Amino acid sequence: MVKELQLRVALHEEATQADILSQKAAENLGISPEQISGIKVLRKSIDARKSTIYLNYKLAVYINEPVPESSDYEFDYKDVSNAKPIHIIGFGPAGMYAALRCIELGFKPVVLERGKNVRDRRRDIRAINQDHIVNNDSNYCFGEGGAGTYSDGKLYTRSLKRGDVRRIFENLVYHGATDQILVDAHPHIGTNKLPKVVQNIRETILKYGGDIHFETRVTDFTLKNNQIVSVHLHNGDEIPVQRVILATGHSARDIFYLLQKKAIALQAKSFAMGVRVEHPQHIIDSIQYHCSGKRDDLLPAAAYSLVQQVNDRGVYSFCMCPGGFIVPAATAHGEVVVNGMSPSKRNNLYANSGIVVEINADKDLYKYEHFGALKGLEYQKDLEKLAFTSGGRTQTAPAQRLTDFVEGKLSSTLNDTSYQPGLKSAPLHSLLPKIIGSRLRTGFMAFGQKMRGYYTEEANIVGVESRTSSPVTVPRNEHFAHPQINNLFPCGEGGGYAGGIVSAAMDGERCAEAAIAGM
Repeated sequence: MVKELQLRVALHEEATQADILSQKAAENLGISPEQISGIKVLRKSIDARKSTIYLNYKLAVYINEPVPESSDYEFDYKDVSNAKPIHIIGFGPAGMYAALRCIELGFKPVVLERGKNVRDRRRDIRAINQDHIVNNDSNYCFGEGGAGTYSDGKLYTRSLKRGDVRRIFENLVYHGATDQILVDAHPHIGTNKLPKVVQNIRETILKYGGDIHFETRVTDFTLKNNQIVSVHLHNGDEIPVQRVILATGHSARDIFYLLQKKAIALQAKSFAMGVRVEHPQHIIDSIQYHCSGKRDDLLPAAAYSLVQQVNDRGVYSFCMCPGGFIVPAATAHGEVVVNGMSPSKRNNLYANSGIVVEINADKDLYKYEHFGALKGLEYQKDLEKLAFTSGGRTQTAPAQRLTDFVEGKLSSTLNDTSYQPGLKSAPLHSLLPKIIGSRLRTGFMAFGQKMRGYYTEEANIVGVESRTSSPVTVPRNEHFAHPQINNLFPCGEGGGYAGGIVSAAMDGERCAEAAIAGM
């Protein structure tokens, strides 16, 4: 017999009683602990709203029968060496999962990725951090695994109705991720471990007959009868295609320009921009865990989620990275973009999060209307250029103490930071557009009321956080195909259909199924 239970365990109970789950489960079910042959943790979360911290568990309790070891899913990968090809542009989460799904369905994925594999990509990431050199095709956004590989690997998603989240997670475990991601309420792999998972996915695709071409940038399409009949590569090669899944991510601006040039319909999309705020991790721990000193060893580095409505716009935290680093996420020379990441142990001294403001594509970009569907993209670019100039025309980022930003004064000194290229004091309170800056100032004061201690001179704000999502939608119909180009399947974050690793992966699977339908 198997019974599902919801249990709450106080942190001090977890710390002092090794068999606390069996004891509480037996007590709840009215049976003896000896009748419990095993317990499977289905979900685990932390409730730190009050001074007594609880761990919430969802359990499957096995009574007089063994706990099964098998996965809920089996991945039936087939030899597709000689199968019909599906061309996939981009090898981030959407492209990877599209390729894996193609193999399951008996079709050969042919992946065209502008960036390098995870191992070679490390050199270019080192170059941007240490030497301020941006490789346009290999950076924190471009390359094997996409932006998530070297910028955190958070797996939390709200897209629960768009696909099978458990299947996505189990496929990651199948390829080497810790099975803890199947349990945690806010699962996270970590930037130090995700590259190996990504490499294993690549090896699966190649093992079963798929093709992956790195350092292969698509530069043009040949169109005929409302279809893409071939794609052109940067080296001059031309490849005939039957189905194309476009999974290039939110930062592949050259693809958006190409689509516009080819008169392939695009739509402007609302998005968000702002800054990244960085606190010493112990401040966030003390606020969230109600502790004055070091947090309990059983507790992870504390996170937070904040939102405030300011003048009809949401101001909210985005991609919060406890125990993490701020990283340079520019994809071209002449721009400064910041993002956040955390290693698997989340054991760095700092906590950082994007704090961003909603930008309404229909109301807020009137000065950019002449750019048409790319008006949000051009707005992004201008703010990134401003950050580059005010940071000193390198990857040094403009920054300000949080309190100075709100009070409208230049910081004479800055706090220590995890951002490796370095910070330069700049008047972000006057440099940011009013629609962003004024709302951030109000938002930070409100956050200080919600989290006592959050509003502090010990925090820096760093600019700019501009790549939260794509400012462009590549439209598609109910069959996932572009309404104008019937063999083009816009996919993932770049198409405007995802907001993270898991939602992009689910969209990749759906697009693969749609591309294959009718072939």
